[in-house]
Amino acid sequence: MNDFRMPSLGADMEAGTLVEWKVAPGDRVRRGDIVAVVETQKGAIEIEIFEDGVVRELAVAPGSLVPVGALLARLEGQAEATDAAPAPAPAPAPTPPPAPAPPASMAPASLEPPARPRVTPAARRRAAELGLTLEGLHGTGVAGAICLADLPQARPLRAGGFEPLGMRRAIAAAMGRSKREIPHYYLGQSVDLSPTLDWLERLNAGRGPSQRLLPAVLMLRAAALAVAGSPELNGFWKEEGFRPGEGVHVGWAVALRGGGLVAPAIHHADRLPLDALMAAMRDLVTRARSGGLRGSELTDATITITSLGDRGAESVLPIIHPPQVAILGFGRVAERPWVVDGAVVPRRIVQITLAGDHRASDGHRGGLLLARIEALLQKPEAL
Repeated sequence: MNDFRMPSLGADMEAGTLVEWKVAPGDRVRRGDIVAVVETQKGAIEIEIFEDGVVRELAVAPGSLVPVGALLARLEGQAEATDAAPAPAPAPAPTPPPAPAPPASMAPASLEPPARPRVTPAARRRAAELGLTLEGLHGTGVAGAICLADLPQARPLRAGGFEPLGMRRAIAAAMGRSKREIPHYYLGQSVDLSPTLDWLERLNAGRGPSQRLLPAVLMLRAAALAVAGSPELNGFWKEEGFRPGEGVHVGWAVALRGGGLVAPAIHHADRLPLDALMAAMRDLVTRARSGGLRGSELTDATITITSLGDRGAESVLPIIHPPQVAILGFGRVAERPWVVDGAVVPRRIVQITLAGDHRASDGHRGGLLLARIEALLQKPEAL
């Protein structure tokens, strides 16, 4: 029997509210299946199971506030489930047919009102806020309970399920701990993006709006390829020391409407060509703002990238998100005087910054990473 416990969905999480179960006792589950929805300061997050087996016990009721690491459910492995499977029950003896019902005119009037529908606490609270009636709704939760997803306006509202003030407090606590415990070093690099953006404009000229690439995807692609060659900057600092990541899982910082920030992971970002990476970015941003992020996307990023976009500042000094050991920041692309072949000409420049953990790497290794990113951005056709 294995315990399934409340996962930590980021360094800023201490507890989460179980909104609904997606499984019931006796259900078979496979690694990666969504088994529950948990609400944190980052909104409603879908929680995955990490092994195959059979659910034997749900230890927490929907609506409960559960600390990180607390028991959520018990799971029986496939071998245990097979060994423990009960023998087939003997066929029941035939029962006599029921007596015919009396005519309608003779049937007694019902003495009890119809049973109230089962409703999770979160769905009942949301329905009250929206003024919705629950009668007639079909429940998809455990034992047919009506859950958030069953409410007519639940899905649009799940995106705003986070509380901005609580999220900011949690982020501040995590970043304060990061600054206290992690010996940061900072490096910066100015990169001429004019050739890259000229190439991108030519590429996009022959595409429809939905197929066009954004400059951010070129920066993300170049960074992911460079990070793949810098394993000491891609991973986690644990009690036993540095543990390299099993892939380049880039946490892409997304600003949420109404405030707040999340950085879910794009898995194996270095293996995705530009169009696939652009699709992954769009999907991630959409789900971050409208609901539907998965727990693994918030827990296994191996390095974070924050891009301020065309409305942001020209540079950023980011803080490492523990237990990661590095974070990259891209500022706003700005036109600046630049020396080319001995002449001063206008160029579109981006400031790239790196914050590294001195326990895992040093300024020399960080400088090599920034140099690789610059070199890759100078040859966009090879991205």
